[in-house]
Formats: sequence, structure tokens, C-alpha cells
Amino acid sequence: MEEVVRATGHEHITAEHASTLELTTDDYLTPAGDCILGIEADKAAADFDREFVAACRDADATITLVLEADGHRAEVTGSGHPDLEYTNDRSIVGRTSTYVDDRTIFVDADKAAADLDRDLVAALADGADLTATLRVE
Repeated sequence: MEEVVRATGHEHITAEHASTLELTTDDYLTPAGDCILGIEADKAAADFDREFVAACRDADATITLVLEADGHRAEVTGSGHPDLEYTNDRSIVGRTSTYVDDRTIFVDADKAAADLDRDLVAALADGADLTATLRVE
């Protein structure tokens, strides 16, 4: 199963956060948002298909996030969790920890914003369009 989220880069994208990464539907970004990779996302957690969400709630699920912008690509792999809600209507967050809130889309990720390819981050800081594809197995 797959979900695709489209977002836009922004000049304040730094991708320096060591434990999370985020996409937001907000149309602005302050320098404090060091985990945010894209703004004006066309989906938030609450918009995901309920069948997809149910699959992500399996503790044995593997969730892969592929980020693509301006010819650059990064892949992040995380795990499902029974407490995932997918109810937030503003953003989606991947976490390297096991913390879960209404924005969390996967836990135990192998990368956070700070671990991403710097060429991808630079493209996003220049305003590139971002395609984020989530797959659950």
C-alpha cells in the first residue's frame, strides 16, 4: 500500500533535527522548524487512507518513506506501532524514537532530518517541489 504527499521547499529548511522529520500543510516556516522538509503539503496524517493507517498500526510493519526533489532522492525506513493515530490535520512526522502522538507516521526510523543527503536539503531550501512516497509492508 502507498500514500503520496506533495510539498514545497522553503528558504528556512535546514533539516538539522537529530530525531524527527516533518512535512506540514502550513504555508510558512520559521528558522526554528529544523525538522521540517516541506511546507504546503497536500496531505496531513488525518488524510491518509484508513486501510493504510490500519496496516501501519501493525508492530511488525515496515514503513518506507522515499523523498524526491530536483533529481535528489533519500529513503527512510521506520516501523509501525499499534498506537499510531494518524489524526493530525496539519502535519506528518517520522521519528527515530518510539514516541507516538497524533502526527506520528512511523517510529524507530533509521534516519532523521539531520541524516538526509545535503544536496536534497539544499534543493528544498531553494524551494524545490518535494514528492514523499510512503509504503507499508
